[in-house]
Amino acid sequence: MRGGDAAGLRAFNERRVLDAVLRAGALSKAGVARATGLSNQAAAVIVERLIEQGLLAKGDKVRGRGQPSTPVSVAGTGAFSLGVKIGRRSVEALLIDLGGETVAARATRLEAPLPGPVMAAATGQARELLDEMPREHRARLVGVGLALPGEMDAWADELGAPRAALAGWRAVDPGAALARATGAPVAVYNDAAAACAAEMLAGEALDVSCALYIHVGAFIGGGVVLDGRLFRGSRLNAGAVGSMPLAGGRGRRRQLIHAASGVGLARGLRAAGIDVTRAMAGMGGPAADTVFEGWVAAAAPALGRAVVSALSVIDFEAVVIDGVLPPAWRGRLLDDTREAVEGFDRTGLSRVSIREGTVGGEARVLGAALLPLQARFAPEPELLVRRRQPRAEARPTPADPPPAVEAPSPHLPRWGS
Repeated sequence: MRGGDAAGLRAFNERRVLDAVLRAGALSKAGVARATGLSNQAAAVIVERLIEQGLLAKGDKVRGRGQPSTPVSVAGTGAFSLGVKIGRRSVEALLIDLGGETVAARATRLEAPLPGPVMAAATGQARELLDEMPREHRARLVGVGLALPGEMDAWADELGAPRAALAGWRAVDPGAALARATGAPVAVYNDAAAACAAEMLAGEALDVSCALYIHVGAFIGGGVVLDGRLFRGSRLNAGAVGSMPLAGGRGRRRQLIHAASGVGLARGLRAAGIDVTRAMAGMGGPAADTVFEGWVAAAAPALGRAVVSALSVIDFEAVVIDGVLPPAWRGRLLDDTREAVEGFDRTGLSRVSIREGTVGGEARVLGAALLPLQARFAPEPELLVRRRQPRAEARPTPADPPPAVEAPSPHLPRWGS
């Protein structure tokens, strides 16, 4: 937010300038002034200051009608962020630069989410990635984002894991352990909420101010977008759609995770003698497709019921479904969920757009990596949904770089406003 004193206002304007350049890909100083509403002189001073700080870099001069201009773009090596995702079947670490580009990544598969092996993998991956950074780059690490489920000790039976071993998570503080291992500040997020943030910042499906995001991983989870912001809840547990109860007979204790989670699909694949890793990469063949058909026949109706239930509480404009499923399976889940939603009596509810996510399986770790950059450099750190501009507004003047340089890149995160 804008600071009340001179130093706060200067920092706010620096964030505005950086945000404008990130969105455009490259801008002249005059282009920065127009994009931010700052005076030409103020924009020029801030651009030079950001160049001195190593956050912006000058490009080659562009000649057009009038005076030539020198575009500036974000310097990838100006800052770095590390994301770590702790899951029930894998641990991932992702190091990105200021432009959101991947510098290095690590991943470890797990048989069970036991605290010892999981934390060894998480801290080991983080230390390895940081140790490989040049010293000058290591000094520009903004922080570490950690994405993990809210209750690592829960649902032991569904995972086929020993309850006593999972209970060990109650004595573990993953954020503190990662901070000790890296020597960097750690921000902790729910894994599905982090995935939602990745779609908001780097994806294309979340461009509305009020939405429900659903991520199908080992378990199914969600994120809530309200007023363009990721709503985490006072206890950081908003969007816990996996815990939504399913319809059933008296005494049945079934939740959405029992019908629409990846662990159930993986269990079916293993029972059919199919390699789960190959199947989830889209290489399982007809036999895997048959197993998936059985899974989606139960998952889509349950997911449709969950969507309609959520719409009765919050008037969501869109529901985005993403996750670790291969594209063909994810598309089928989306289509069948739409059909299931249409089959419910939705009298009194607004229509909703059900969309496919665009980030995919890496959404949780990418969100964990992007959020520290968002917190450090965005003009409004909590505002994640991009406000798209009409094409005419993005048209450069002759003094600016040509459209090929100024056009926004779909691979760049757009910080905030």
